[in-house]
Amino acid sequence: MLFHLTYWLKDQSAQLNWMNVFRYLSTRVVLSTLTALIITFLLSPWFIKRLQNQQLAQPIRDDGPETHLLKQGTPTMGGTLILFSLVLPTLLWSNLTNIYILVVVAITALYGVLGFLDDYLKVAQKSSAGLPGKFKLIFQIVIGAVVLAYLYGSDTTGLSEDMKFKLALPFIGVESYPVLPFVIYILFGLMVIVGTSNAVNLTDGLDGLAIGPVILNAFVFLIFAYAHGASFYGKPVAEYLKIAYLPGVEELVIFCGAMIGAGIGFLWYNTYPASVFMGDVGSLALGGGLGTMAVVTKNEYVLLISGGIFVMEAVSVIIQVAYFKVSGGKRIFLMAPIHHHFEKKGWAEPKVIVRFWVISFILALLALVTLKFH
Repeated sequence: MLFHLTYWLKDQSAQLNWMNVFRYLSTRVVLSTLTALIITFLLSPWFIKRLQNQQLAQPIRDDGPETHLLKQGTPTMGGTLILFSLVLPTLLWSNLTNIYILVVVAITALYGVLGFLDDYLKVAQKSSAGLPGKFKLIFQIVIGAVVLAYLYGSDTTGLSEDMKFKLALPFIGVESYPVLPFVIYILFGLMVIVGTSNAVNLTDGLDGLAIGPVILNAFVFLIFAYAHGASFYGKPVAEYLKIAYLPGVEELVIFCGAMIGAGIGFLWYNTYPASVFMGDVGSLALGGGLGTMAVVTKNEYVLLISGGIFVMEAVSVIIQVAYFKVSGGKRIFLMAPIHHHFEKKGWAEPKVIVRFWVISFILALLALVTLKFH
């Protein structure tokens, strides 16, 4: 909104030509990041107090690590503020005619609504059950399918039919990317978006554990979005890097910057010992946003690398459940997701968190390196 307002003001008077600075992505991504950071810092104390007054506390599982019983009474649904601090700066500083911005914000916001309902039911019922798992999954699939079908079933992107459905693979140039049928591509995109959303949700089990890798992944996709869509002196950066040229996708750096700012601001209050929990309203929304960015920038394999912590957490649950059923009640891990396994082995919570952050940082660097391997 402010992006469009500055353009309008500039056209009203020659004395306002200095507002041309707001045309530049570098300016707007800094403003978006700072706006999100400031909103989160300023509103968090008031918001946490409101959650406490409303007694919106996170139910603690009886079968979890004993140290988690001390968390009883900690307010949840802090992701509501993350979502507000993410979406508002994006709308303020981005080009709202950009289809990629609209798509990513739509999925992020709608997944946030789903998470809010889930959190609210958990608090109201004083149970960790919340919404039935099948309902959440169906909702995620329907929203993702409608948005992706609209994006790639119309001419809104301006991409050729081949480019729309190309599947990016590591270590090969864009000219060698395979082209998938429309239905297969949509199903694949859905798997990435829904899978990432739920993987981030599973990771959000310790203080600050999920938001750290979310911030790092947002930075990775900020770089990739810019590389895929930006041009220097009329020549796309993507041509030099031999990756898919997706004009318009560079606008997503505004969204990524807002996610970084909102994440850092929230981490101040979510770090161990947490004053507030993210809740499903935050984890489902942030995961959905990251997954959507991976799909629309054609960097699904990059997310597999940079989001390795999320992958590890989700796979540990899948393995645990499958082995439990096959073996008749036996377990591979002491508890899943895997961060609880290390807690059960005697690791202090801060040690688990920081070591997972370190791994996520290394994976983010490895993901960035792939830009040069084509």
